[in-house]
Amino acid sequence: MGRKWNNIKEKKGDQDKQRSLIYTKSLREVTKAVKQGGEEVESNFMLRIALEKCRKYNVPKDNIDRAIKKGLGNDDEGYEDIAYEGYGPNGVAIFVEASTNNGTRTVANVRNFFNKCGGSLGTTGCLQFVFERKSVFEIPQGKLVEDDFTMDMIDAGAEDVVLEDGFYTVTGPMESFGAIQTKLDELKVTADEAGLERVPLTFKEIDKETFKTVMKLVDLLEGDDDVTKVYHNVKYDDSFADL
Repeated sequence: MGRKWNNIKEKKGDQDKQRSLIYTKSLREVTKAVKQGGEEVESNFMLRIALEKCRKYNVPKDNIDRAIKKGLGNDDEGYEDIAYEGYGPNGVAIFVEASTNNGTRTVANVRNFFNKCGGSLGTTGCLQFVFERKSVFEIPQGKLVEDDFTMDMIDAGAEDVVLEDGFYTVTGPMESFGAIQTKLDELKVTADEAGLERVPLTFKEIDKETFKTVMKLVDLLEGDDDVTKVYHNVKYDDSFADL
């Protein structure tokens, strides 16, 4: 899959607005992780990842503490997880994950973004054969030996290990998440990102202009406060790198 498919990315634009957006989304991940697995970092791998992300972006400790308390108190302010499925220009599949306390507001925003970029919001389930949920880990290469690390991951249930730009992307079935996580703990390796991602089963070939429009749509979606992840099935071409 490779890091070029990593949908968590820093964007250009107003730095204060971007920092606020990163803080908001990172803290929601902390609250969600605590709500699902408790506050003990040693036993809650997803919380560990969320806290690492907060530290990476220098999220203030007071904010992190409040997010943990919110998760412990089961006070999620009415937020629920919602998925939206649709097609961008030239039939590119776009899967959007959101966490919102106002579904009417969120779906209106998402639909507007699709319409702006020549796409359309589809019905729930329309992309069920385009994406498959997988366990995905993004791990800094560090001093890890590629052959040894790859074998360790495969033994733990991973299906694919790709080294690119100084990071390993480890992909496996949903049910292998815990085993891969345990093996990483044994190796004393901390992932930069970890979770259940939607990996494309089929890819769409497009030209440069279409790619620019798809990326504009992805940026608009990811810039929405309620959107947590955006996935697409564009077949990457090296010629896109200079855009």
